[in-house]
Amino acid sequence: GRFGRGPVNFGGPPPPPPAILVLAPTRELACQIAEEAEKFGRPAGVRATCLYGGAPKGLQIRRLEGGVECIIATPGRLNDILEMKKCDLSRVEFLVLDEADRMLDMGFEPQIRSVVEHIPKERRTMMFSATWPKEIRRLAQDFLTDQVQVNVGEVDALVANKDVTQIVHLMNNEEEKMDKLKSILDELSEGGTKKESHGRAIVFVARKMSCDALANEMWELGYAVDSLHGDRQQWERTKVINAFKSGNLRMLVATDVAARGLDVKGVELVVNYDMPAGQNGVEDYVHRIGRTGRAGAKGLAHAFFTRSDSKRARELVEVLQKAGQVIPDWLASMGRPRGRFGGGGYGGRGG
Repeated sequence: GRFGRGPVNFGGPPPPPPAILVLAPTRELACQIAEEAEKFGRPAGVRATCLYGGAPKGLQIRRLEGGVECIIATPGRLNDILEMKKCDLSRVEFLVLDEADRMLDMGFEPQIRSVVEHIPKERRTMMFSATWPKEIRRLAQDFLTDQVQVNVGEVDALVANKDVTQIVHLMNNEEEKMDKLKSILDELSEGGTKKESHGRAIVFVARKMSCDALANEMWELGYAVDSLHGDRQQWERTKVINAFKSGNLRMLVATDVAARGLDVKGVELVVNYDMPAGQNGVEDYVHRIGRTGRAGAKGLAHAFFTRSDSKRARELVEVLQKAGQVIPDWLASMGRPRGRFGGGGYGGRGG
């Protein structure tokens, strides 16, 4: 068998190449998968290692040379190590692409294709994707043979978790956002008297600069908070996530780097301080609020919506409708097609 080979004999021949390769879009998700692989693989003698940017290559290469059965990697770092000829993928039997749509969004398609060229065509490939756009279909067509497609929930429709209560607020300026955030946290922390007593919360912002500024402001107010974004060093990001998981930090102010794949138990609240922008804005919103209400637990999600977010009103109304949430009149009105119907609307009222 390929697995359960026991410790490496350093005096003997080099260990066989790995049999499993998992590709993930971000360092955080790769590390998270590696933790689970270690947990489940160790009893079966399956050793795993994680390759990601922002950490020294030397240590990662030494782990590879010591012999592993499973590699979890981000596409960029794996490509670097392949170019150095320090990684042999010639005997990979299982290829897993996790968050495939996110990897394409982040521009990793050339690196993924380059990695796949190093892997035998005779293999089993699994591709996981939250959405199913034409780019992902093309990738599936190129990488999979006789594929079986398994759909969980509706395809080509954004569906939010019904265990998450979604509340949308209309905001006129940044000052209003700050006041509303304080009042939401006060409600969760016994009237604001016990700032460490609220459940875990993630506050999403649009820019890295506002991420640090808001975290600093909340820290000054006495909240156990830190920021998480792509400009922070890898060791800092790991430290912040571990402190959040352990409960030493109660709140994260984050950019979308943490929106997907981050699995922290017991997140009770998600706040979209800034609504996600761009073509996939509402899709990103659904991923963000998916950090709470996991594994059957109930969650709460607040969104701060401004007039400049009005392009996303119709799609947001559809998401709220499908999840059986209250739709504020102002949002229903903003999301209504103009000049085509007299009256009507989505129904539902809210603050």
